[in-house]
Amino acid sequence: MEEQEIQDMRRQKGDLSWLKVFTGGLLLYIFGVFALAATRNTNIFPTVVMLGNFLVPITYVAFFYQRRHLSKLDMPTTAWAFFYGGLLGVLAAATLEPIFLSQHKLFFSFEVGLIEEFAKILGVLVIAKRCFHDSEMDGLILGAASGMGFAALESTGYAFTAFLASGGSLTQTVLITLFRGVIAPIGHGTWTAILVSVMFRESGPRIFHTNYKVIGAYLTVAILHGLWNGMPEVLSIFSISTVNVVTGQMLVAAAGFFLLWRRYEEAKSLQIERLEKGIPQADCWK
Repeated sequence: MEEQEIQDMRRQKGDLSWLKVFTGGLLLYIFGVFALAATRNTNIFPTVVMLGNFLVPITYVAFFYQRRHLSKLDMPTTAWAFFYGGLLGVLAAATLEPIFLSQHKLFFSFEVGLIEEFAKILGVLVIAKRCFHDSEMDGLILGAASGMGFAALESTGYAFTAFLASGGSLTQTVLITLFRGVIAPIGHGTWTAILVSVMFRESGPRIFHTNYKVIGAYLTVAILHGLWNGMPEVLSIFSISTVNVVTGQMLVAAAGFFLLWRRYEEAKSLQIERLEKGIPQADCWK
């Protein structure tokens, strides 16, 4: 491995710009909440809500982007994945769910998982259809961006709904924003990063292949999604107290993070292997 590439990898690993993004955004959000509470100026309400709901998703993507190692994936492409993944994912899910969802409580949660995990990869397909996509690390980062774009828009919708349902309560809006921010890394970004990293690993330079490994990854993240949403119904089958819902969801979160960590470590190893074999990293993203 060339000395310059080793230095670049060390620099990326020690880069804490993602933390600066988070702390700066958090301070602005706190200031915005106090300004909104003091002035009651409804013109800044959308700004405060969007800042609060986009802060953690953007920080999450920045964290992985700064640890892309040998990947030549650029920031504009990552930003487009965030945009397309969020917009197309939310619109596709909103269109498909009324058509395919059943009324059974248990099935409902897993059906949502199947639909939304499919919807979130649409943005990545748009981004990568004309470019090389045989690097697992590229897939992981683009998947995280797409999933977090979906999470940011979905959380904004939840905050707006809470505001309307509470009769304009700022407290309720802030609480739902904080709650969604805390759980954001557990769900959409992690699950989509797992799925898309496998898609890229199993695909050719310009052709996506759907084999049993890709299907297995899709079903895995859809099940994790369904378990997260439907934990009370799942526990009721085994006559387990719903008090243990939090424990169950923590296990689901741990499983997701473990799988993501496995994909990330494998992606780094494959990057080094490609370098040793003289296979260039995809450089057509710009």
